[in-house]
Parts: sequence; C-alpha cells; structure tokens
Amino acid sequence: MVKMSLEPVQVMSGQVAELKVAPSSNGDSAGSWEGKREFDKDHLGLTAKPKPVTGRRARKVEGGVFFPKPENAVTVAVSSRVLFRTEREQKVFEQQGVEEYLRYQIEHENEPFAPGPAFPFVKALEAVNARLRELYPQSEELFDIVLVTYNHAHVGIRLINTINHHNLFIERFCMTGGSSPIGYLKAWQTNLYLSADANKVREALTEGIAAATMFMPEKMTEVSESQLRVAFDGDAVLFSDESERIFKAHGLDKFFEHEKENEDRLLDHGPLKGFLEALGKLQKKFYAKGQRLDCPIRTYLVTARSAASSGIRALKTLRAWGLEIDEALFLAGAPKGPMLEKIRPHIYFDDQMFHIEGAAEMGTIAAHVPYGIAQKHNSKHNTSAGK
Repeated sequence: MVKMSLEPVQVMSGQVAELKVAPSSNGDSAGSWEGKREFDKDHLGLTAKPKPVTGRRARKVEGGVFFPKPENAVTVAVSSRVLFRTEREQKVFEQQGVEEYLRYQIEHENEPFAPGPAFPFVKALEAVNARLRELYPQSEELFDIVLVTYNHAHVGIRLINTINHHNLFIERFCMTGGSSPIGYLKAWQTNLYLSADANKVREALTEGIAAATMFMPEKMTEVSESQLRVAFDGDAVLFSDESERIFKAHGLDKFFEHEKENEDRLLDHGPLKGFLEALGKLQKKFYAKGQRLDCPIRTYLVTARSAASSGIRALKTLRAWGLEIDEALFLAGAPKGPMLEKIRPHIYFDDQMFHIEGAAEMGTIAAHVPYGIAQKHNSKHNTSAGK
C-alpha cells in the first residue's frame, strides 16, 4: 500500500517529515543546498539547482511583452503548492500560525522554492509555446499559465523570485488570501486547474472546470523537454461514468453486453474532454505547417477497457467528437503503471486512486480526477472494467 501525506501536496510513498528539503529551496538559510537533494535530470528531467535570486528580468517575445487574451489561450491554472515544494512553509503555518508564516516567507523571499510535481508539465507547456511562436508569431493561441495561491500578497515576492530563478514564463497571478479561487478561475476561462487541495478540485469540477489533484511520486521518471505528453484514462475522465456504473452495479458480463448493445451510441463527455479538445486544437496548428510527425504535443488514451469487447465505442465517440488520440492503449485490466513508465507522460489523469498509486509507484506524475461512481469505491484493491 502506498503511503501518502495530505499536506501540502500528496507525496506518494513517504511522509513529509521524511523529505530532505534543501534550506536554500525552503528557507533555513541562504546558503548552499544542504543534503544534496538536487532536482536534476535523474529526478525531474530538468536541471534546477536553487540559489539566491538576484533581480527581475523582462519577458519579451518578438521585441515586446506578449500576453494572450484568455478567450484565445488555453489557460492552465496551477496551484503554487503543486508547482513548487512548500512543505517546510506549511509546517510553519500549521505549528506557529499565519503571522509567523508570513514573517518567515518575507525573511526568506530571496530563496527560491524547489520544483514540485507540476513543474515538468509547465516547462513542457512553455516549450510548446516557443514552437508555436516560431510558426505563428502573431497568434494568441498559446498556453497561458496562471499561478493560483491561497497566499497573502506578501508572499508574492518570493513566488516571483522563484519564477524568475527557474526561468518560467508566468506573469498572471491569483493570490486570494485564503479565499476560494474558483470564481477567478471562471473569469480566466480556465481550461485546466491543478491543485493539491482535493476539495477545491471537486468545487471546480462542479462548476464545469476541468480539474485534478496532483500527486508527487517518491521517484520521478525523466520526461521529454521538447514534447508535451499527456495521458488520459477513459471512463469518468474523457467520457462520462455511464459504463462504469453498469460495471459497478451488474458486473463484468453485463458491462460487455451493455457496450456491445450501445457501440453506435456515443458516450457522454467527461470532465477532461474539453482539455483534450484544447490540446487537439493546438496540435492542428502544427499539422497545418506539415509538422504532424514532429508535433511537440502527444496524447494518449490509457484504459483498462478491452479493445474487442468494449474499445470500439470509445474510439467511435472520439472520432465523432472530432478528437484525435495519438496512441490508444486498451489494457483489458492489466496494470497501467508499466505502460505509463514507457510513455513517460508529463501528467496522467485518472479517476481511481488504485491507478494513481500504481502510476506513482513507477515514477509517473499522476493527477486524480474525483468524478463519477468510482469515488464511492476508491481503494487500493479496487478493480474496473472500463477505466
């Protein structure tokens, strides 16, 4: 059974107390990284050794600062607690209260946070943007990243310093001072919200915003720095939980019978369908320039459905929606972890903790979509026909 700590971001296999957090990343001193916990290519697929931040730099594109309008962009809102590692700060808040927490953050505001589970994903989004700007210099159809945090505005200076240190292109912040960010997410026309707070993720899903709770595995597989790879579960993620409900209520034989009888009837959409649609829209911009085989976005369907027995309905639904999946893996109930280890996605979305934990054990960054009937059955030993 994989252990998880719940604050500030779920860490697969191990508790926060066991983490060896570097002082220069999370605040004991401004000195060197003690304990030698470096987020290098063996850990994140990226090199990011924290050191004190020394000033602010301008972000310019084609001679001027460039920000896409929310209605034109694919907006990804990311919590500061999944973009960066903030375990030490969270302990200060929990043990000493908000005033000491704010004082601590201000005293250490020139010490950058270390990368969190969403960091490789965000870097991959920025790599795609760089390619899009080369092909379409005037287009606003880009990924737009919004940093969302419950923090007081005083903490913003440390977050800005960290973003500059890691050379991230994030100019849009939403610092709510403890209030819910959901209303702001709607105003940003958010396409995807990633958070460590499962309750806020559920709130976002209720409001029709694609959202998931991020988890950090104890080990992390090296991922591509030039191609964004996003893997999706099928039922209750891209599709509704209709078929999963049949399986839970009536068993596997009835599930197969239901899928056969309804193979020409489309599945209803699930919470992440819109995000796959947004990815496909950007992919087509590369295809239009003859770069289908060199596209920096690649998508995967990783489902426990059986291909012959229940896969045809899923594929017909995607085709009817006008959506392309680059690779579809029908595993017929086999574990997903080994397949995900080969894919090496920047993020994998699933609605069952059973599969989230299995992915994390293999070093995959996984995000839980708390949607559908499986939430009543989530456990390590849960099985599924359609997932």
